[in-house]
Amino acid sequence: MTIRMDHVGIVVEDLAAAIAFFVELGLEVEGEAAVGGQWADDLLGLDGVRADIAVVRTPDGHGRVELSTFHSPVTTSTAPKAPVNTPGIPRLTFVVDDVDTVFDRLRAHGAELVGTIARYEDIYRYCYVRGPAGIIIGLVEELRRTTQ
Repeated sequence: MTIRMDHVGIVVEDLAAAIAFFVELGLEVEGEAAVGGQWADDLLGLDGVRADIAVVRTPDGHGRVELSTFHSPVTTSTAPKAPVNTPGIPRLTFVVDDVDTVFDRLRAHGAELVGTIARYEDIYRYCYVRGPAGIIIGLVEELRRTTQ
C-alpha cells in the first residue's frame, strides 16, 4: 500500500494575512481558487459552502498547506487558543536556517512566541509561535546534522 501526505488544511479569518505569513516563513504560493457548489457541500457536510483557498508549499515541493476562509455558511465559533499540550491542537513544524531571523520576520505578521527559543544540547534551537488563526508553528534550527 502506498501512502503519502498531501497537505495540511487551516481555516483562517484573513486569507491574505495568512498567505503573507507563510510566504514570509519561506513557502511559495502554489495557487488560489474560489470553491463552492454541491461537491464542496458533500465533502464538508455543510450547506451553501462558499470559500476562498490558497495552497502554499515548501520550496522543495514536499510540504503543502491549504489555507481557506469561508464566506458561507457563517461559523458561530472560533478555534481556541489552547496551550500547546492540549490534545488535538495541531502543530506544524518547519526546519529553518536561523530561528531568530525567521521569528523576527514573522513577528511583523503577528507571530508571538508560545514559550521561549530553547536549545536542545548542541543539536537544535527550537521554538513555537502562534501564527494565523492561533495555529502553533514550530521553528527548528539544526545546529548539527543528526544521524539516524
